[in-house]
Amino acid sequence: MNTPKPKYDIVLIGGGIMSATLGTFLGEFNSNLKIAMFERQNQVAEESSSAWNNAGTGHCGFCELNYTPENKDGSIDTTKPQKIVEQFELSKQFWSYLITKGYIDSPKEFINSCPHMSMVSGDEDVNFLKKRHAAMVESHLFAGMEYTEDYEKLKEWVPLIMQSRSKSEKLAATKIDLGTDVNFGAITQKLTKHLEENTATEVFCGHEVKEITKNKGNWRLKVKDVFNHHTVEVEAGFVFVGAGGYALPLLQSSGIKEIEGFGGFPVSGEWLVTTKKELVDQHQTKVYTQATVGAPPMSVPHLDLRIINGEKALLFGPFAGFSTKFLKKGSYWDLFGSIRGKNIKTLLQAGWNNMALTKYLIQQVTMSKSERIAHLRTFVKEADPEDWDLKVAGQRVQIIKKDAQGKGILQFGTEVVTNAEGTISGLLGASPGASTAVYAMLSVLEKCFGEQLKNEWHDKLLEMIPSYGTSLKDDREMTDKVRNYTKEKLELQY
Repeated sequence: MNTPKPKYDIVLIGGGIMSATLGTFLGEFNSNLKIAMFERQNQVAEESSSAWNNAGTGHCGFCELNYTPENKDGSIDTTKPQKIVEQFELSKQFWSYLITKGYIDSPKEFINSCPHMSMVSGDEDVNFLKKRHAAMVESHLFAGMEYTEDYEKLKEWVPLIMQSRSKSEKLAATKIDLGTDVNFGAITQKLTKHLEENTATEVFCGHEVKEITKNKGNWRLKVKDVFNHHTVEVEAGFVFVGAGGYALPLLQSSGIKEIEGFGGFPVSGEWLVTTKKELVDQHQTKVYTQATVGAPPMSVPHLDLRIINGEKALLFGPFAGFSTKFLKKGSYWDLFGSIRGKNIKTLLQAGWNNMALTKYLIQQVTMSKSERIAHLRTFVKEADPEDWDLKVAGQRVQIIKKDAQGKGILQFGTEVVTNAEGTISGLLGASPGASTAVYAMLSVLEKCFGEQLKNEWHDKLLEMIPSYGTSLKDDREMTDKVRNYTKEKLELQY
């Protein structure tokens, strides 16, 4: 492996979907930009972007019930899923462009059609789902979403879930065939390979950025070669911190005032997984249901079809957990090392205001496999423990920040933090995360390279993202156009 050069135009920290996406954008806009990507693991996409470290849903807002709260007047708020599906359509357009240009190939290696469903039981939740469906299909973004309470139709849609269920059980479901399953690790690897082979980008695996400091208008990075145990210093005019949970301490080390008051709350997870063909063949969809009381949004139970490296599996969970690590392969000292004088009050307030979450996490951590199987049986009544293995999922660091009143709150979502000069930017938070990588990186470009986007990069951006600048929720013609385009290029089947 080459030794990093003393200076680059751009440094990308973290070898995940975010850095790979931003690097690809920048390489297309200006092929002469000298870019370095530093990844602490021995290959890219080993943390949050790894296929088994996220749900691979390709979040579109189709099936996540917590995205559509019921208003006080009984109406359903569909604002969030409309935003998220628009954001995911950007990702599909970007990937389609890369296939058209021949930069990446074999879309089925990273994206496959997979219906998205929501399924509930009991009168109250059935009534909610019926109202939700009526509200959703008012928008063309959710055209084709079906609703049923019919027992035979449910058996057709989800035969595995319907086994041993009585016809008298009150059930309802929605189904939309536009959904996908995405292997974000595979697309990250494809993007990184393209960057190395076709742009002025150097990728350094086994290199961990330990510190970022200001130096005469540039940023100085202290980079440790993990395998050879030596440290080098690198300078760059622009730095993107896409290091998952480690983005927080790295942004803190930079000293930018925009990160003051931010904290992180690490949450781990586990899945029950089966590859038994008899079971997989009976469940060719992703099914989400309502979260239990007190559960965080990322712990909404779901039973998903996954397609990873050409192999199909079923995944159930996630079961939440707690670890003080900020990365799956991080240190137990990560949380304590992120505490500063300017965020300790925020952290304490958020902790005090989320005691129910703390109790929930303790209950989840102490669950036995038999207790987890009992949860699975709310979906698959005849689940055999012998068919299901426990698999550790990725580590997430939820955002802790000040609200409008200056009080510490726990925020489930993602946030781009950028300094006033637009010379350093980082991504904090988790879900919907990878699914909206293109939207998130466009936000970085708009904040940090706004003039170039408006002028010399504008036509290229429209070539990559035909709907850029258009509100898909207000433009059915454009929505149909880009969906037909991405369906063909990504070889989707719906």
